[in-house]
Amino acid sequence: MSNRTLTMIKPDAMKRGYAGGILDMMINGGFRVVALKQLRLTAEKAGEFYAVHKERPFYGELVEFMSSGPIIAAILEKENAVADFRKLIGATNPVNAEEGTIRKKYATSVGENAVHGSDSDENAKIESDFFFSALERF
Repeated sequence: MSNRTLTMIKPDAMKRGYAGGILDMMINGGFRVVALKQLRLTAEKAGEFYAVHKERPFYGELVEFMSSGPIIAAILEKENAVADFRKLIGATNPVNAEEGTIRKKYATSVGENAVHGSDSDENAKIESDFFFSALERF
């Protein structure tokens, strides 16, 4: 699955009305949207998605934040998708993100950093399967 990655436009960016601009940056960055949906994660589902962080001190805060409002989940396709998308979104801390990245333009803090991007091909598949059935992918 090296040509696909999962992203989520997080509640902070949705609340501020940035979804269209973020999607535009993704498409203009050469990514093709192969699956897309808007939903609101329950605390249970957010906890399941972020279970890998369960022992971390920020886990509860992360689950609360990710279930605080609607998100957009999407599978994006492009050659070398994971690495290229992580470059497009920029550093987790928007202060450290490069100019022209999604987080530099739309994120406000480490906690409210506008978007999620898979960190490996393996996680891209796991995360994509979490949100999308085979029937929802094009």
